[in-house]
Amino acid sequence: MTVIFSKKCEYGLQAVLFLSAKGTGEVVSADEIAKRLNIPKEFVSKILQSLTESGLVSSRKGKAGGFSLAKHPALIRLIDVVAAIDGLAIFNSCVLGFPNCSPDHPCPLHEKWGQLRSSAYSMLTEQTLDQLKEKTLNKIAHLEA
Repeated sequence: MTVIFSKKCEYGLQAVLFLSAKGTGEVVSADEIAKRLNIPKEFVSKILQSLTESGLVSSRKGKAGGFSLAKHPALIRLIDVVAAIDGLAIFNSCVLGFPNCSPDHPCPLHEKWGQLRSSAYSMLTEQTLDQLKEKTLNKIAHLEA
């Protein structure tokens, strides 16, 4: 169930984590990513192309083509991927969609959402892809089981 991110962002995060687990500079086809993560190939290609435009992913055309990270995994934070795909509006807007939601005029969830939003933003800002490599490898292994 998607709570904060779009499905596109969830898949983008999965794909980028997958690329980070493969090793720096290793080129992986959209087919392989789609199969290993159980994501539709067309969706993977579109997401990775948008991440290529943002400078997080590199693409190579041709028979040996595919995708790789454009930067070392230690330099890519989860928030960078979220910003590239969904943007950061979720961290600045009312969770219920009320206009002018603020501490002076809060929505019913303003205080609790503010705490969750701050925690989520901090976690996404602090975590880099390389910090999650072992957990990513473990998750991918369990996807295949």
